[in-house]
Amino acid sequence: MPSELLTDEVLITWGTALAAFLAVALHGIWRLTRNVITIAHEGGHALVAVLTGRRLSGIKLHSDTSGLTVSRGKPRGPGMVLTALAGYIAPSLLGFGAAVLITNEQIQLMLWISIVFLAAMLIMIRNVFGVLSIIVTGGVFLFVSFYASPEVRDTAAYVFAWFLLLGGVRPVWELQVKRWRRQAPRSDADQLAWLTGVPALGWVTLFGVVSVAALVGGGALLLGRWSTPLL
Repeated sequence: MPSELLTDEVLITWGTALAAFLAVALHGIWRLTRNVITIAHEGGHALVAVLTGRRLSGIKLHSDTSGLTVSRGKPRGPGMVLTALAGYIAPSLLGFGAAVLITNEQIQLMLWISIVFLAAMLIMIRNVFGVLSIIVTGGVFLFVSFYASPEVRDTAAYVFAWFLLLGGVRPVWELQVKRWRRQAPRSDADQLAWLTGVPALGWVTLFGVVSVAALVGGGALLLGRWSTPLL
């Protein structure tokens, strides 16, 4: 690969990482971009609920970036535990999956998977804000997939992967801060504590370990893609 092209790709990788970091770190921007993380969070609950044999009743996404996924089935047991567990780790795992696809030159496949994921969620959305959120997000993916230039498409894919990897970490910290302040008595971690007997802090720690591991692993993949020495 020519050194000039390699240099451009390195700049894109680090530039998109910085853009995603700012989208997560700056509070004013995060209030808007966090809706994407909520979509991934609730989508994780919904997907695992279906995979474990539970009946998905509906999904709601709210303007304050909170969400709710309702499923029916046994109130306890492995299916309920996995469904409750999936939310906080879903953005990070999706980000890691996106990084794997990007490093294997499957950016278009990553975009199509995202579109199918959003379309499936749209069927189960039960409130107006949720419908608008999915349509807007899906519209961006459709535009990038079918109308954007290859350069814009690749840059958008990098931003998306970095944003999920970085954006998967902050909500875990925010969750624990709310728990310290006793503002989240019915959080996923507290529900898991009730279901399993394992303290809620243990589940928050697990969320954090998974999200940080995905960030480190996914980030290494994205950065390592262009680690060939410049010639």
